[in-house]
Amino acid sequence: MKVLIQQLDNAYSDELIDLILTIQQKEFNVPITIEDQPDLKKIESFYMESGGNFWGAFIEGELVGSIALVKFDERAGAVRKMFVKKEFRGKELNIAQVLLEVLVAFCRENGIDTIYLGTVSVLKAAIRFYERNHFLQVEKENLPARFPLMSADNVFYYLNVN
Repeated sequence: MKVLIQQLDNAYSDELIDLILTIQQKEFNVPITIEDQPDLKKIESFYMESGGNFWGAFIEGELVGSIALVKFDERAGAVRKMFVKKEFRGKELNIAQVLLEVLVAFCRENGIDTIYLGTVSVLKAAIRFYERNHFLQVEKENLPARFPLMSADNVFYYLNVN
């Protein structure tokens, strides 16, 4: 199976919503709805206009993973919407790793020095993944003032990419 990573725009909103809500609600029982994530309906204005981006991982035309970057400061960004469909996770395809590497490369090319992220403590595999990739935990009160908080998040990390 060949994984293709490509930039996403508003044309992919419905596929993204389907991918992300299924994982959030059905797999992990996180009480979050599309109303809590209006950014998924306006990818271009929310992510790209400020200098961020949104990528998807496709296998044979099917969207199986996503990652996004919100640039919230001159040299800082927030990792958002990091999801991989359950049956495509793991070392074999390494989709999460490839998506993160694409995002980090974009940051280096675009002068973003530090990336931050919030996640939920129940997502143990995600936390292990970030720690394996040298993300360091940061207390909520020590996040940059302009970091875009998501209400469900209760664990926070940062990574210096340069």
